[in-house]
Amino acid sequence: MAAIDLKSQLQSMVKLQEVDSEIYALRQEKAEAPAQVKALEAAFEAKKQQAAELEKAMLEAQKQRREKELELAGKEEQAKKLQGQLYALKTNKEYQVMLQQIQDTKADASLIEDKILELFDKTDKVKAEAEREKERLKVEESAFLAEKGKVEERIKAIDGRLAQLDNQRQQIIPQVDPKMLKQYERILANRDGLAIALVRDDSCSGCNMLVPPQVINLIKMYERLVTCEVCNRILYVQG
Repeated sequence: MAAIDLKSQLQSMVKLQEVDSEIYALRQEKAEAPAQVKALEAAFEAKKQQAAELEKAMLEAQKQRREKELELAGKEEQAKKLQGQLYALKTNKEYQVMLQQIQDTKADASLIEDKILELFDKTDKVKAEAEREKERLKVEESAFLAEKGKVEERIKAIDGRLAQLDNQRQQIIPQVDPKMLKQYERILANRDGLAIALVRDDSCSGCNMLVPPQVINLIKMYERLVTCEVCNRILYVQG
């Protein structure tokens, strides 16, 4: 251990930490990417569902209108049939009853006509809204695909940068004593990608807890690695 230049070892670990901090941040960003894509897809699917509901409402209104048109045709045929039977009746009472049936049938037909007009109006409105929604959906789809493409491109960029950083890491690792490297990597894995922390304003930059003066003096002696009493990260000072 006496033959090891601890100051240069710490400097090498600081360089390694700079690389590892970027690696950690990029891996975190990459890990969040699938959730980003899933959220984009969910938002777009909701808009597609809205368009589908309008299409369904339009088809339902058209179906109801056709049913009412068939019902109207039946009423008109019934009135025509009753009208044809009117003059075959022999008594005034039968004639009056038949007239009432014809009037009732025509009244029913008139109500159905009103309903058909309502359904025409409803169908036109829903159709117009459905067409507008289709156009909006085209715009939304373009935006969705563009955002999804950005995330996918970012993942590619991250992968490329991670490959570069791994190459840098492999160049620095031989500069660090194997035992110290093992300690560094153990802390790195357990402390959110930060294994070595600068003492700044008498505080550990890893956990912001106060570092006692005697501990700072130990660090400056460069006789052994000194760790934070709170977060267990390796401590170093500038200079």
